[in-house]
Amino acid sequence: MSSETIDSMRLGVTREDLDALSANALLAQLSPRELGMFIEILAQLAVTPGTVLMREGEEGDYMYFILEGVAVVSRGARVLRRLQTSEHAGELAMLGVRLRDVTVVAETIMRLARLSRSRFQALAERQPAAALHLLQALVGSLGDDLAALTDSVAALVGRRSNARPLQIRIRTPQGDQHVPAGTLIENLVPELADGQPVVAALLDSKPVMLDTAVVSDAHVEPVTLAEIIGRDAFRRSVGLLLLEAARSVAPHLPIRLGHAVDSLRVVELGAHEVDRAELCRKLEQQMQRLVEQDVEFRDDVWTVEEARAQLVRQGWHDAAALLRTSRSPVTTLQACGQLHALVVGPLVPSARHLRGFRLVPHPDGLLLDHGPLVRPRTPDPIHEVEVARELLHPRFGAEMVRSHRAWLETMGVHSVGDFNELCVRGEIARLIRVAEGFHEKRIGQLADLIAARRGSLRVIGIAGPSSSGKTTFIKRLSVQLEVAGIHPINLSLDDYYMDRERTPRDEAGDYDFEALEALELELLRQNLTELAAGHPCQTPRYDFKLGKSLPDGGPLLRLQDNQVLLVEGIHALNDALWPEAIPPAARMRIFVHPATTLPIDRLTATSSADLRLLRRIVRDRHGRATSAAGTIARWPSVRRGERRHIYPTYGNADAVFDTALGYEIGVLKVYAERYLLEVQEGDPAYPVAYRLRQLIDPFVAIYPDHVPPTSILREFVGGSGFEY
Repeated sequence: MSSETIDSMRLGVTREDLDALSANALLAQLSPRELGMFIEILAQLAVTPGTVLMREGEEGDYMYFILEGVAVVSRGARVLRRLQTSEHAGELAMLGVRLRDVTVVAETIMRLARLSRSRFQALAERQPAAALHLLQALVGSLGDDLAALTDSVAALVGRRSNARPLQIRIRTPQGDQHVPAGTLIENLVPELADGQPVVAALLDSKPVMLDTAVVSDAHVEPVTLAEIIGRDAFRRSVGLLLLEAARSVAPHLPIRLGHAVDSLRVVELGAHEVDRAELCRKLEQQMQRLVEQDVEFRDDVWTVEEARAQLVRQGWHDAAALLRTSRSPVTTLQACGQLHALVVGPLVPSARHLRGFRLVPHPDGLLLDHGPLVRPRTPDPIHEVEVARELLHPRFGAEMVRSHRAWLETMGVHSVGDFNELCVRGEIARLIRVAEGFHEKRIGQLADLIAARRGSLRVIGIAGPSSSGKTTFIKRLSVQLEVAGIHPINLSLDDYYMDRERTPRDEAGDYDFEALEALELELLRQNLTELAAGHPCQTPRYDFKLGKSLPDGGPLLRLQDNQVLLVEGIHALNDALWPEAIPPAARMRIFVHPATTLPIDRLTATSSADLRLLRRIVRDRHGRATSAAGTIARWPSVRRGERRHIYPTYGNADAVFDTALGYEIGVLKVYAERYLLEVQEGDPAYPVAYRLRQLIDPFVAIYPDHVPPTSILREFVGGSGFEY
């Protein structure tokens, strides 16, 4: 520092301050004389920890040079960096170029040199050359920052030989737009669509968040809560909000989102004993605070190593384990506050969109009701009945389900990440053997229970939702009954459909084949009474091609003393189906469904419904030449029928059989991945197909070589030893 510069200092600037200013990236490019002129117009100040130097979104007249101390720079809830001695902040707002784009808060006691816009303008009038040199230094610094950012992005996503276009064409329902590359979707779609808030978007038919940048020509459509994708985004966002609330309310509890029950979600607490009502109250309060603060949901791109470290820091070891088998060097994490989760679908933009949720105590922890915005359009009293039903008879709380999870954990399989690790270690054949052995043992135990009631037990009703594996279960149960000396006779409720023109219709005017009223109920009850009494009975057959009931088309049946009747159909557990002549001692009712699925992280697990949809897609495409798009298109109707006619009778079951297999998604992936890729962009089924592809992508693929021919999975992938 020359004596000329030192002599120009004012207001008691120390040698340390001069060194700090001289080392600044902007000021170091000025001559000693220009630096002296510049320092003369600076004001000095000291601030305490917590002082807000600038706030995001506000106008600013000042920029700051740090003489001593540390400040934290953040955008939204995200900490970007820390500023220390010789660094600066706020130059663009000081020049009047833009509003503050970050918030800067003092982390320690700080001494600062502050430059105001008015003093800089005065310097420009008196000494234009010095002001110009400072602006040139500023532009050079911004260029260096841009080059560093470009290098960082290149390191993350790989270098490209051709530059991206500066202008792109976006097709929207409102018309075409030409916008700069990198424009956020939230700037391309309206806030409301058909009177409802837009919460997500389809980018070339792929569900994405509104903060997604568009970098090439694309088709963009808004998504609201009127659509399944929007409701899924809402539910997932409420779940992440709950986990962020739990981080501060109950950090000692390993809280995770468990099974989905239609518009409800079970919240698991581990083995901890807590006052569940009080925990519900505290969590709801904190969630409401986060809504009032309008905390944002965001996507962050991380290297896999950084993401794993972050997930380990927050205690999500299952998610961190899953990233060990990631095929990409980068990954995206979704964040709410300080909590991060793996991505399986979009979130809403911020917490202000989340209203109406509530928490109540549940036998397995808590029950999260997402609220009226996303539940099926049923009157509230019906919804309250569904909540009461779940609290009384938890859909995934059967003893077999608990045992299933317990033996998976004894094998070290707590999550998808653990499953992948087991596959990598070459232990998948062992897992398949144990899983199939578990099923066989449970079927044998059911057969033993039936045999123990030999003589009194006459009729067994078996029900379950679509693609539960009922057909194979019945065949395997029949084998075990034969081993026990009991000969089963099968009766399908499908043969009791009434003539098609008499079939009731649903709200849309379509035939409702899943309604109880679609059956010749009186004939069915009469036949069951005759068979239970040991009388001969002429059964009907339904001709699906003609849509006609053939009263004498079925076999003539009669139950002997060593026989039982297996009645299969979606209404087999319904009280209205069972005549009073068959007392409880003479009947048994079994509910069949896949209940045990593996979690991806504390927020996401493969749902039972998604597992069944994957089974059905593979079976229909593999064995029935039905496309994945066709199966997906019919799935909402299937699900509506289940909610109305199947799950309400779940509580009547005397036994529940869990048909899930811990390894099966790895096998289904071999087939489902290609079948889902056959669904083209623009097809109404594409968003669901894309979501399912994301869901199965983390699983290690397994070829079915070790799957036995008697497995329930063979009903869907082929190669079964049974005839269907």
